Amino acid sequence: MSEQELSEQNTNPPQQSEKDEKKGRQQKVKTAKAKDFWGSLKRLAALLGTEKRILIVAIALGIVTVVLNVWAPLLLGASIDVIFDGQRTGAMDYAELTRLILTVLLMYLVAQISQWWSGFLLNDGVMRIIYKLRGRIEDKVHRIPLAYFDKNQRGDLLSRTTNDVDNVQQALQQGFASLVNSVLQVLGIAIIMFALSWQLALIALVAVPLSGFVVGIIGPRSQRRFTQQWAATGSLNGHIEEAFTGHSLVRLFGQAASMEQRFANRNTELYDASFRAQFLSGMIMPLMQAVNLISYVAIAVVGALQVTAGTLSLGQVTAFIQYSREFNQPLGQLAGMANMVQSGVASAERVFSFLDAEEEEDAAAEPTQPERAEQAAAEQEASEHDAGGEVVFEDVSFSYSADTPLIQDLNLVAHPGQTVAIVGPTGAGKTTLVNLLMRFYELDAGRILLDGVDITSVSREQLRRNFGMVLQDAVLFKGTIMENIRYGRLDATDEEVYEAARACYVDRFVQTLPEGYDTEVDVDSGAISAGERQLITIARAFLSRPTVLILDEATSAVDTRTEMLVQQAMAALRSGRTSFVIAHRLSTIQDADVILVLEKGQIVEQGSHSELMAARGAYYQLQRSQFTMPSVSEDQEIRESAVALATGQLPVTEQ
Repeated sequence: MSEQELSEQNTNPPQQSEKDEKKGRQQKVKTAKAKDFWGSLKRLAALLGTEKRILIVAIALGIVTVVLNVWAPLLLGASIDVIFDGQRTGAMDYAELTRLILTVLLMYLVAQISQWWSGFLLNDGVMRIIYKLRGRIEDKVHRIPLAYFDKNQRGDLLSRTTNDVDNVQQALQQGFASLVNSVLQVLGIAIIMFALSWQLALIALVAVPLSGFVVGIIGPRSQRRFTQQWAATGSLNGHIEEAFTGHSLVRLFGQAASMEQRFANRNTELYDASFRAQFLSGMIMPLMQAVNLISYVAIAVVGALQVTAGTLSLGQVTAFIQYSREFNQPLGQLAGMANMVQSGVASAERVFSFLDAEEEEDAAAEPTQPERAEQAAAEQEASEHDAGGEVVFEDVSFSYSADTPLIQDLNLVAHPGQTVAIVGPTGAGKTTLVNLLMRFYELDAGRILLDGVDITSVSREQLRRNFGMVLQDAVLFKGTIMENIRYGRLDATDEEVYEAARACYVDRFVQTLPEGYDTEVDVDSGAISAGERQLITIARAFLSRPTVLILDEATSAVDTRTEMLVQQAMAALRSGRTSFVIAHRLSTIQDADVILVLEKGQIVEQGSHSELMAARGAYYQLQRSQFTMPSVSEDQEIRESAVALATGQLPVTEQ
């Protein structure tokens, strides 16, 4: 995952209101019901088809197992007849009896070996399927637009891609193996039973429609409850993630009781859904057993009558009774498996829903792309960066929702090598502007050009190779400091990594660590400070040598002294590159070539620091509010200007 794509996980639309969030939660609750049980089951079967060779061999071995297990009771019945005839006539055929018993033992031994081998192959096939499914999910994550992550709770997405996949794996490993074995066994036994006595076979088969009726009535209701169970699991996981991520804030504001109450509510929802799901699915097995016991009693009575009538031998009836028990056993397994299947299909439905999410549409396979190839990289390495990096916004319009316009008819030209600072109140569209530039969102109207090329005519991957980004939230991956810096350019040499570290003052604190650049860090590592983490991300961007640099309040976590050092590194990093700097601290962007003041997606002012201060407009008021202690009259004037700026009533300065 590239650093640009990380912003998809760390940036929310600034205009998303509480009403929209509530609407999103309502929509999520509405989708908690099962949509298409049989459709999801069919898609699961299609997944199994990807490993059909292994599964065919496993099924063939299962057939061998069933044939041997079905044949063995016939030989046992024959041995009983040998004993019965021997007792009746007084001449026991011990040789025949021994042969039959040894044959039965050998058949059972071979059957067990075949069953083990079949199970091994089935499990191997299922593991391959889940391996591919996890790969598809990982690929999907990188193709889903940023808007999808904005509209869905991260904890629920994690639950879909972890817990639900594990549940599908369990259902396939245990459920599919039992299903194959049980179906083959039912078919084999049914054939033998009809061969022995069609009357007794019909009595045994009465259990099948009755069992199907039980499953057909209870199954769909149980499946809906399992879907609700996994949806509630996702909601609970989302809350737990929030509690862990914001643990310090929860303690700071004394909201532990509130968080515990929210947890209790979600936990209760999960308990209720799980209880109903398990209760309904748990009813299937006892009802099936009741049906099977009635069938078993009827077979025993009718079989005894047939022995007395001489239509069947004692050994044949004994074998048939064993068949009826073995016939009911797989039916019982099928019923018991209903619990697992219902839960597995519910989880599969959630996984398939994620995989079916709309993806970002990309450009043609061989598009024209902005120049930033190996030759350009080599020139940059020799400090001979070309003059590329011109960014043009032409009549750009964008909104997160149709009823809430954000950016309308915006025009902007950033010349190669310029530093463009973007300031404005929260929700003005500052981060949205750079997200549009990197195609995290698609425009509603207008176009954006990079070095004269429409960014929609190139693939996102090719486009984003031109950008380097330093986020406000410093994101590190599990690994060493060396590996995290090299993430900016994986083919960089150690010396190039050290050079970037020295340029961004990472080397200063790394030398104090016992393991130096081999120090292990991760997403929430406490081994280094927040400012040091940010310096590492800056060094990462430095190493990538981008054409266009984006700094989203990149020095927010750095102390004042370190900020001075970082500003010097940033000046070197920005040299010869077009840079977009999103800033709240205006002291960090006074040397920018162009400063844009955004308000509700519109550029209300633009110019250099001195020009905007002389204009005494919106930028001037922002400066005054940050750097001076106004008098009472000035304070009132600033407050009125701030209110006017927030409501969009401030006059627009001539551009």
